[in-house]
Amino acid sequence: MSVAGFLAHSALAAARDQSRTAAAIATERDILTALFGVRRQLDWAGSNVNQAVRALNSGGDAPHFAAALADLQRAAQAVQRAADRITNRQEEQAA
Repeated sequence: MSVAGFLAHSALAAARDQSRTAAAIATERDILTALFGVRRQLDWAGSNVNQAVRALNSGGDAPHFAAALADLQRAAQAVQRAADRITNRQEEQAA
């Protein structure tokens, strides 16, 4: 599932659940805000990595490849943290 698809699915699921508390909604908004921010970071970092790979494949140099890859890894870690928050929240609700 794409990040955009996940965000849309999460937003629709949240809208259908009328039993949530204000605190749960606020937490979800924080998570969704973080995911939207990370999506922008992933787009930017992915574009930089693609440009670097294109340069390397054509025999060129990509001096900023390590930095672009580090940006991509940080964005992926942010997605993982947000997914962990969602998972932990769902496990708490199930208990």
